[in-house]
Amino acid sequence: MESIIVGVTGASGAVYAQRLLRFLCKREYNIHLAISDAAFLVIRHELFVDLDRHQPNFRDFLGFSADNITYYQNSDIGATIASSRYPIKAMVIVPCSTNTLCSIASGISNNLIQRAAGITIKERRDLVVVPRETPLSSIHLEAMQRLSSAGACILPAMPGFYHRPQAIEDQVDFVVAKILDVLRIPHTLVPEWHSAELLGIENK
Repeated sequence: MESIIVGVTGASGAVYAQRLLRFLCKREYNIHLAISDAAFLVIRHELFVDLDRHQPNFRDFLGFSADNITYYQNSDIGATIASSRYPIKAMVIVPCSTNTLCSIASGISNNLIQRAAGITIKERRDLVVVPRETPLSSIHLEAMQRLSSAGACILPAMPGFYHRPQAIEDQVDFVVAKILDVLRIPHTLVPEWHSAELLGIENK
């Protein structure tokens, strides 16, 4: 099975990570997961799930057991995924804090998520960064530009409305669908777009 790294950092939007993991865990992928200390706090605050930082119970987080997740503490700089020799398909940082964003853009590797991202970039593998912050300063924008120039995909958590969302879950799925599209992973989270739908609206 192909391997995907998922890094969860302390920006608001832990639900995006939760939904992505729920999707990937039911497919044929090995998931390598690292969660920052700040992300544990956000997960508890936003999702009301209090995970143990040393041995998280992913049944509490995902709603089901998953045997294809390998969890690493973010301080474990010597983990398997910290080696460029370990083959992965892609890495997703979701949500990505501006601290993590700017650190990676500056070549800083203070923790496992940052180091794995740096390796993903230098090995020319797919890196998807999902910042969830607004407004953005010039510092943030310059960091995004540097990462984009290095080959990363900057995918802000900006839900659309053309799919006519009826609930928050629909907006979450919109962003996760965009991540899956970049990774070239088939899904049916959001209906395919048909221009005739817009033409029908305009003709009313």
